[in-house]
Amino acid sequence: MQTFTLIYTVIGGLGLFFYGMKSMSDALQAVAGDVIKNSIAIMTKNRVLAVLVGLFLTVLVQSSTITSVMTVGLVNAGLMTLKQSIGVIFGVNIGTTITGWIISIKVGKYGLLLIGLGIFPLLFAKSMKYRQAGRAIFGIGLVFYGLLLMSDGFRPLRDMPQFLEAISYFSGQNYGAYFASVVVGCLLTMLVQSSSAMLGVTIALAVTGVIPFHTAAALVMGENIGTTITATLASVGGNKNAKRIALAHSIFNILGVAILFVAFPYYIELIQMITPGDPYYKDATGEFPNVAVHVATGHTLFNFCATLFFLPFVNQLQRFVTWVIPDGPIAETPHLVMLGEPHEVLPATGLALVKAELDKMKSIVDRMYTKAHKFLSDPVERQSPELLAKIKNYETITDNIQKEVMLYLVKLLERRLTEEQSAEAQSYMQIADELESIADYIEKMVFYSSKNKLDDLFVQDAKKDFFDYFASVEKYYLDTTNAFTAMKPIDMAFINRRSEELRITSETIRENHLARVSAGDYLPLTALTYSDMVVALRKIRSHTKHFADAYSKISS
Repeated sequence: MQTFTLIYTVIGGLGLFFYGMKSMSDALQAVAGDVIKNSIAIMTKNRVLAVLVGLFLTVLVQSSTITSVMTVGLVNAGLMTLKQSIGVIFGVNIGTTITGWIISIKVGKYGLLLIGLGIFPLLFAKSMKYRQAGRAIFGIGLVFYGLLLMSDGFRPLRDMPQFLEAISYFSGQNYGAYFASVVVGCLLTMLVQSSSAMLGVTIALAVTGVIPFHTAAALVMGENIGTTITATLASVGGNKNAKRIALAHSIFNILGVAILFVAFPYYIELIQMITPGDPYYKDATGEFPNVAVHVATGHTLFNFCATLFFLPFVNQLQRFVTWVIPDGPIAETPHLVMLGEPHEVLPATGLALVKAELDKMKSIVDRMYTKAHKFLSDPVERQSPELLAKIKNYETITDNIQKEVMLYLVKLLERRLTEEQSAEAQSYMQIADELESIADYIEKMVFYSSKNKLDDLFVQDAKKDFFDYFASVEKYYLDTTNAFTAMKPIDMAFINRRSEELRITSETIRENHLARVSAGDYLPLTALTYSDMVVALRKIRSHTKHFADAYSKISS
């Protein structure tokens, strides 16, 4: 019965700890959207700033997993270079050590108080800001209370001869015991995919006296290796740069641990020298009150020193992972290169990834426009089956991207988003739909014309009317969509006025065309085709205006 009580107490405490960390992280993410969006731009400056941003974001959202996955996603979407992302990962490793300091604070008895203080604003506050503050406090309370339950659950283990005998090998002060502890810490962290949870368990075991300080320090070193599995899993299915940053993360942590492992006894002595109190001091209750701070100090010291050591070698690390995973042939991807599921990234990051995909989608439509002009105006190019196939392929790619963006955003909207993030997601949905529609009409315009000879299609002034209108609609489209790419504000009064001018121009072209048809200058089939092509341009004008309407909701 004692064993059963121990198991459910520890599992229950771990469950509360997990849920508390998630609640606290979700609340912090909800209010950090703008900060994260601005941080993405800062990351592109230099390696030191990238480290600081990685550190700051990990402290802010209290999850190295989220920041690591976010970084891989940004690299995969082309929003960050490999060198910049390596710097961010260095910062993530330092930032994650704040969790150890939070859970090393001896405030477990206040866990229920924090839960009580947080639940009321969480449930009853009208302001989203106060609700999220309550959610964060509630989460911190659960973390502390969960640790308290785990400590209570582990306490009987120190008096169980069978258990102590089973782990006696890991408690030894020799390299064999240190290595075994590193391996166990790595495997358990890979299994639960949460270095924070394993750190909490390690500190709880050390505080209750189940394992000594040096064993806890070795377990934490293994946890630093095990946590790299997160970025590795996130890179599966991603592009080569995503795989490279995951490899760089693994190399950084594995080499850091390997170097430190050689001097492990001296590392332990250094921690004891710079941290007040004796980690092996045992109080009247049989606990070791100083060991938690020592474990947290060791965790921070390792990651900080490893970052200082590797930071000058970012270029060499970049070259090495590029050599291991070399570039292959560049190919058009008929779908998104966006990484992972929406629930695995911060909402602000998910929206940044969608923006990057929409920018790529827009560039494909730009290329369609250019190739369509060649097909409609150059008799030689018109004979090339590759040109027509390329335009059709581009249209297929835009269809796929639009579907995947819509699905991604629908899933993202199921999460807790701020009003601004929700509005941005809905605008992106419409923008994706409008771009796909524009691509459709460009492809239709080309397809309509492919069944006719150019001389039959453009009679008398019909050619000038059509290509003048083609150029005007293209400029209208480019002016609007380029503003979106650069995230510059647009003048909707001008957009609306220009749209109306283009509509009137299309009516004039239609009247001129009817006059030529009435005069017998056109065959019936080519007359209909020309009319359909003008209608396609008019539809492009209409969808461009709708694009501007959607963008204007988030550009101000």
